[in-house]
Amino acid sequence: MKCAVAIVFAALFAVVLAAPAPDADAQILRLESDVQPEGYNFALETSDGKKHEEQGQLKNVGTEQEAIVVRGSYSFVADDGQTYTVNYIADENGFQPEGAHLPNVPIGN
Repeated sequence: MKCAVAIVFAALFAVVLAAPAPDADAQILRLESDVQPEGYNFALETSDGKKHEEQGQLKNVGTEQEAIVVRGSYSFVADDGQTYTVNYIADENGFQPEGAHLPNVPIGN
């Protein structure tokens, strides 16, 4: 199960890396982070309109079904001037994003 937790963290890290490149002149307006043994949360906001908030929590700690559940959202101002927001959950069922600009496709059906 520890391997599954590592895979989820790797997938989330890939999502962060895939986000639009930061503006070289952007300043960090807010950065909060709290990491605990069984969970974490963070919030980041930059002067170019990007925001990212996320919470992660272990569930079924110490069992064969131990897993991490991550909930969060991020938003950014695109080249067209519109702000796009993605809300997501990542758990044992995979990464599940939602956003007004994303297609609504059922997962796993």
